[in-house]
Amino acid sequence: MKKNLFAAIFASIFMFSATANAAVDAAKAEEFVQKVTKEGIEDIINANVSQTVKDERFEKLFNNALDLNFIGQFVLGRYWRTATAEQKKEFISAYRELNIKTWSQRFDEFKGKNFIFKGTTPSNSANQVFVNSVVPMDQGEPAKVVWRVKQTGDKFKIVDIIIENVSLAITARNEYTAYIKTAPGGIDDLIKDLQNKTKKA
Repeated sequence: MKKNLFAAIFASIFMFSATANAAVDAAKAEEFVQKVTKEGIEDIINANVSQTVKDERFEKLFNNALDLNFIGQFVLGRYWRTATAEQKKEFISAYRELNIKTWSQRFDEFKGKNFIFKGTTPSNSANQVFVNSVVPMDQGEPAKVVWRVKQTGDKFKIVDIIIENVSLAITARNEYTAYIKTAPGGIDDLIKDLQNKTKKA
């Protein structure tokens, strides 16, 4: 089962974007992710402030660190091509707000812990590289966290996070495209569903 899951993830990863390879500054990509995790853990999770303030800080970090337009286009799959400009705008907004809430809470699992970086792995996708890290846990083996980073000029953005071989972007894509396929209102229903989940988060 694990082997099948691992194979499926990598098959989807290779289709994440163009297959042409391009030079990426791997060292700077790793430095970028190190800075993001440092700010996320030290300035947000470990800070002695209210959850509201943590959410505000995480929103700023999330917006600056992730390429949400790129991710949004990927997770909608073929439906991105048929969505109207307004639907695309509303989806990206709803997707951003939900992930800010869920990841602000999920990162609490790393409170008091540090990411240990293990170098980078080349990607077959243009302008991208994998940044490898582990997080020592209180029990069991360290958690493996791989960051997919895209370079545009001298700017770096995270376009996926792969935790224990499970890609968050691919998981979202599978969930969202399946939802749209069966929902009477299609993309509009998905947007409403994401907005409702954000309110409950």
